[in-house]
Amino acid sequence: MARRMSKEGKKSTIWNFFDNLEGDKVVWMIALTLMLISIVAIFSSTSQLAISQNTSRMAIATEQIKITILGLILIVICYNIRSIGFFRLFSQFGYALSMFLLLILVTHKSVGPIKPQFINHAWRIVKIGGVQVHVFEVVKVAMVMYLAWAINAFRNDKFTIANLLSRKYPVWGKPLMKKIVYIYIPIFTVCLGIMVGSLSSTIFIGGIMFITILIGGISVKELVIPGVVAVGLLVACIGINAASDRPSENKPFPHLESAMKRLKSDDIENQLEILKTEPRGSDKFQEALDKLMQPVSAKIAIHEGGLVGKGPGRSTQRYVVPIMFEDYMFSFIVEEYGLLGGLFVIILYISLLARGSLIARNCDNHFAKTAVAGLVILITAQAMMHIMISCDIGPLTGQTLPLVSHGNSSFLMFSLAFGIILSISKMARRKIAREAAQAGPLVEREEKDEVESRLEDLDMLESGIPVHENDIPDYGIDDHNNE
Repeated sequence: MARRMSKEGKKSTIWNFFDNLEGDKVVWMIALTLMLISIVAIFSSTSQLAISQNTSRMAIATEQIKITILGLILIVICYNIRSIGFFRLFSQFGYALSMFLLLILVTHKSVGPIKPQFINHAWRIVKIGGVQVHVFEVVKVAMVMYLAWAINAFRNDKFTIANLLSRKYPVWGKPLMKKIVYIYIPIFTVCLGIMVGSLSSTIFIGGIMFITILIGGISVKELVIPGVVAVGLLVACIGINAASDRPSENKPFPHLESAMKRLKSDDIENQLEILKTEPRGSDKFQEALDKLMQPVSAKIAIHEGGLVGKGPGRSTQRYVVPIMFEDYMFSFIVEEYGLLGGLFVIILYISLLARGSLIARNCDNHFAKTAVAGLVILITAQAMMHIMISCDIGPLTGQTLPLVSHGNSSFLMFSLAFGIILSISKMARRKIAREAAQAGPLVEREEKDEVESRLEDLDMLESGIPVHENDIPDYGIDDHNNE
């Protein structure tokens, strides 16, 4: 009785808040931990941002806390959605939303209150009512959800428009036609739209989209031809740029040339040569210095972090790397919290990948399974890419550390992704609970009663309570051996 009362009392305390959550508790803990790390890390790493914006780190941290609360609200809203059909309904508009925003960037023309913004020598931002939205961050999540819907609709033959057209034009009823129109064309057109602003983002987002449809059921053999087409489009874009006699910034794909230079292994050596030959203070000298400053300083930060780090607020490279709080957040974490802090962050993302695979396996809905797998791979792949770049493994891509780096659009879109994962995990957990409830007992009832009876008799013997000789069961113990 006392034990029962203690359990009831325990359930009524705030410490058992997570016991009442139906979603995957590990995913909840990962999301909340990353958000807390984000607040602490951004408060310490934004010295350069505070100086450039003539503000204080406290003001930036306060802004990040507000974004974190907004992201948490977004997670809770998605978590409380109880119908997978809701996500499936809105996912089919993901491609339309992506192309709408990308066309605004490509054409550089405003549509009502939505205006494109040219920031950091690139068209990647749109401004909606005074709020800046990074288009590529929206496209990542929107296209994963769209492709999850498209793969599910293809498996169930629920392409309404194609089926209606097939009555008059039989070609629309062929599976290959449906794949081309609903899966491959969306992937290629989105990649072309992103190419105008960033080659690295094109390769990354395109890779995530191909992995998503592969998880959804498209075989590797079927992806050979689309893969060849993708390479052909890249070569065509390079050729179009080379044929254009315009300056680099006015070419059809202005960032293609700079991205190709980054892929060259001798790029750092070239920049060092410029520093040796060009006069100090010249434009070329400063440009070369800026290109070398970030990757070199990021490696210095990791080296100086050591095993346990310098301690909170003691980073020195934050004054050198202008965007450490975005593109090199992992380097900053290692500098202040050491290798142990960096490993802790890596473990969080790997744990998310493990839990995501578990959730996907327990989804009986193909759309839900593909959506969870695609979103989890998006988050973990971007995290691993960010970490590799911070360690100078590969060229700079500008990918943030999910749910940690500074960036409102990225933070909110990854919050949305976590919310969808948690909502679907809640449905998968119900399935697991139903299966457990329907499963038969491991021990038959009669055998279980007999075992419980014998255990009770043993308890009475150990406590000195007299037991009738006939009631003492024979456990095979030899009295002579006891003597």
